[in-house]
Amino acid sequence: MFNTIEINREKLTIMGVKFSDLEILESTANALGSNMFEGFEPTPKGIEIIRDYVIGSISLNELVTFAKEKAYV
Repeated sequence: MFNTIEINREKLTIMGVKFSDLEILESTANALGSNMFEGFEPTPKGIEIIRDYVIGSISLNELVTFAKEKAYV
């Protein structure tokens, strides 16, 4: 069973998390979809972390640290 998440392409938001442009939103949505297929349940904080990784604001090492600490909850 798949859960859906709120994506608003006009307002450039996913679950209320704001994106700077449609390309970043879609890249993040694709990453979320892949992770959700593996059982990830997104939260707004988790979406922010993935967005920040996609745009290069955080490194892969920081992303792994957040995942280990479950900072996305």
